[in-house]
Amino acid sequence: MVLTDLVRAIGRASHNRGRTDVMNNNFRVGPRVSAPVSMLIALTMTVAAGPLQAEKSADREYSPYLDDFPNRVFFGDTHLHTSFSADAGFAGTTLGPEEAYRFALGEEVTSSTGVRAKLQAPLDFLVVADHAENLGLAPLAAAADPTVLNTEYGRRIHDMLKAGQGVEAFDQWRASKASGVDPMGGDEGLPAAKTAWGLITSAAEKYNTPGRFTAFIGYEWTSVPGGNNLHRNVIFRGGKDRADQILPFSSYESEDVEDLWQWMDAYEAKTGGRLLAIPHNGNLSNGLMFDDVTFTAKTPIDRDYAERRRRWEPLYEVTQMKGDGETHPLLSRNDEFADFETWDKGGINSPKPKTPDMLPREYARAVYKRGLAYEAELGINPFKFGMVGSTDSHTALATTDESQYFGKITVLEPAASEQRFFEIVAGRTNPDKLDIEIEAWQVASAGLAAVWARDNTREALWDAMARREVYGTTGTRPVVRVFGGWDFASGDQLRPDAARLGYAQGVPMGGDLPAAPADTAPTFIIQALKDPNNANLDRVQIIKGWLGADGEVSERIWDVAVSDGRKIGADGRCRTAVGSTVNVNEATYTNSIGATALSAFWQDPDFDPQQRAFYYVRVLEIPTPRWTTFDAKVFDRKIPEGAPTEIQERAYTSPIWYSPGR
Repeated sequence: MVLTDLVRAIGRASHNRGRTDVMNNNFRVGPRVSAPVSMLIALTMTVAAGPLQAEKSADREYSPYLDDFPNRVFFGDTHLHTSFSADAGFAGTTLGPEEAYRFALGEEVTSSTGVRAKLQAPLDFLVVADHAENLGLAPLAAAADPTVLNTEYGRRIHDMLKAGQGVEAFDQWRASKASGVDPMGGDEGLPAAKTAWGLITSAAEKYNTPGRFTAFIGYEWTSVPGGNNLHRNVIFRGGKDRADQILPFSSYESEDVEDLWQWMDAYEAKTGGRLLAIPHNGNLSNGLMFDDVTFTAKTPIDRDYAERRRRWEPLYEVTQMKGDGETHPLLSRNDEFADFETWDKGGINSPKPKTPDMLPREYARAVYKRGLAYEAELGINPFKFGMVGSTDSHTALATTDESQYFGKITVLEPAASEQRFFEIVAGRTNPDKLDIEIEAWQVASAGLAAVWARDNTREALWDAMARREVYGTTGTRPVVRVFGGWDFASGDQLRPDAARLGYAQGVPMGGDLPAAPADTAPTFIIQALKDPNNANLDRVQIIKGWLGADGEVSERIWDVAVSDGRKIGADGRCRTAVGSTVNVNEATYTNSIGATALSAFWQDPDFDPQQRAFYYVRVLEIPTPRWTTFDAKVFDRKIPEGAPTEIQERAYTSPIWYSPGR
């Protein structure tokens, strides 16, 4: 995301860093009690696995390999920005990739505003995904790096920064970026980009510790046509030796994702490495992220396009700081949980407001349904992607905990507590005077990516992402597992060897069900365990979408496990809310309601073997105070009008798909 309309506010706040004391100038972020990240349910096993073949293992099927299936869940962030992103570095962020990795590992760092910060529960992996556009320009200019000073624009930016004109420098860069013209002059700026890329890949190599912590190499391709979001994070499977053979493809070269895919293909052919791309924030694309036509030619998407999109984009970042993208209340009118952290006013920098017809091309559930129709037409589903969450933080600090909200941009860090509620962080008033601005209190604390694998290595985690055996959370760390098959029985979800059974008789999240046996319906076993440092669980749901014989797509929700002895009705829904223990004035809650673990066996009561379908699991926690409520208590501020005081954190698994005759 390019954060544009922050500049003058940042000039007032983050460039006037007064080393404000916050909680004795020692701000701890993350869960309040340290606990093992890989705390699992009985379905997990611990069997040693052999090394994967470098760059070639993503497509393996696990069901036949019953002694080396994925047995651990790893939590991390696939989308973090540092000072090497121009919109962060010019906007007050001083921390770079090294500090980002150190923080993710659990070390204490001092933030750009002078606050000491430390995660109480480290991450398992991290992708520093700085923007390719003028990569590293801000810190290199500030450091008078010769590769920057050798360009006219670089010298001007350096002089402005030296004169304390950071806001003006950001304004100039922003105007150039919006025009689509590289202010560094294209080829003239390549030495600076090469220097920055080398520093980024070196940092990843330095902190990558197989078995303990995975530091992925990655970057963000930041296409913003007309101010609408078409961003992708590009994740490398391999190391510096391959990554340094290229420079990241930027939107200065093309805003068309098909050109990005072509560049990715060329990278793999040149280096023997592997890449995948993760789109994010379709909710800010004004209908372009999952459009029905190609970007440049505006022709209907065909089988070739579908095959390429499915190959290069196996995942979608469904939840993060700029809103939640699972579904929208206008798309899922029978879903009482649909209106969650909703950003739906327009593109991030577009003067065009959102219209209802754009929504089906923006939100994951609606896109999944459209994918079924495309599969029936083209023979392949272009939108068969798994779901992850991540932060999109622009502070170099990957934080998600509501009670220790650190802010996602420098101006919203704790040292700038006034701006944390009332600053305008995105959007603008368009020429028709329709307000499409987003205020600071609407920024979400989300999110995290959860990956099922055997080993904490680049290869094992990347392969799991490529096969979609992942789920996304809004920032907490519940453990969730789901298997679909034809032969599971009630009680299988409680077996101590449930994972072994799941792989032997079915497929995990992200998988495809085989052909349906006669006169049967798919069965599912689900297990969910609460984050030991956060709230109890409210319920587990299965969300199904299907394509009818008439070509219409539909969806339905079943509550398959609920807490506190509540009943599930004949319609498959529990209409009794779990309640709330949130004390808004004190910013507290208790785990006196909800469950520490929930499990379920479920068989589709409406299955038609001739209908294409998908199934995914949504896990809801009990209500807890939102970060705005904690902030109001800690900083003695009034909660802004319209700001939620509670939040129901949640997890979304990748779907399991069914296709007739597969």
